[in-house]
Amino acid sequence: MSPYENRYWWSNDGVRLHYRDYPGPADRPPILCLPGLTRNARDYDDLARRLSPAWRVIAIDLRGRGESGYAKDPMSYVPLSYVQDVEALLGELGVDRYVAFGTSLGGIVTMLLAGTAHESVAGVLLNDVGPDIMAEGLSRIRGYVGKSNTWPTWLHAARAVAEANGDVYPAFTLEDWLAMAKRLYRLNSAGRIVLDYDMKIAEPFRVPGNEAGPDMWRALAVLKDVPTLVVRGAVSDVLSATTAEQMVAALDHGELVTIDQVGHAPTLSEPAAVAGIDRLLSRIAI
Repeated sequence: MSPYENRYWWSNDGVRLHYRDYPGPADRPPILCLPGLTRNARDYDDLARRLSPAWRVIAIDLRGRGESGYAKDPMSYVPLSYVQDVEALLGELGVDRYVAFGTSLGGIVTMLLAGTAHESVAGVLLNDVGPDIMAEGLSRIRGYVGKSNTWPTWLHAARAVAEANGDVYPAFTLEDWLAMAKRLYRLNSAGRIVLDYDMKIAEPFRVPGNEAGPDMWRALAVLKDVPTLVVRGAVSDVLSATTAEQMVAALDHGELVTIDQVGHAPTLSEPAAVAGIDRLLSRIAI
């Protein structure tokens, strides 16, 4: 029996969106999990299985990823659209209070969500992302997003993932790389292994000047009185140690956990991350 139900909702512009709903008690705020740029709800499966049924976990596929539909307008692949999509889901579910876990892009969406309804946010985890993004990491992301590859077998896909991410997860085994490949890729109708996202999510990156977005330090400031865990990979090229420390200093109830020998982004299955998550959840007012 599956530990979750596949459920769907509609965006304001008519995209059918998907989430995994792991059961939990109604008297606790659900944990809303938002994945990174090219990732999907499967990234949160281990975490969700660990926390459910003590907590309800809602793991979202952002538009253009996983089992969510692809947008007709690729310029809707931007944080504002993702925020509106999540707000539509929360409204449909009648959820007026939640805990948000956001990895990378998901963390940016989390901060922006808090800015629209601060009183709804009971707690936050920001996984390897902050108001300032290191130029090195941004350049690396631009270099791979939207570039399609196909593979004949899962082993081929796993080897490709290992080659691209060996410095991010130096302790990973072949089993770990296979598991990661199955989170990143899917089997298409031709029997090939392909990336599980719309290649057009890269198009907003190509618009000149599109780097300028909202003031994310102001967005973070909204979380000043909210229990917040910042998780950082020790060798991350996205979130610098200085920025992570500045984030926690700006928060009344912030904690920083650094994951040794891991880059962007921690899986949240690391022992230090698990312990930090448990401490965060213990501080959530029920």
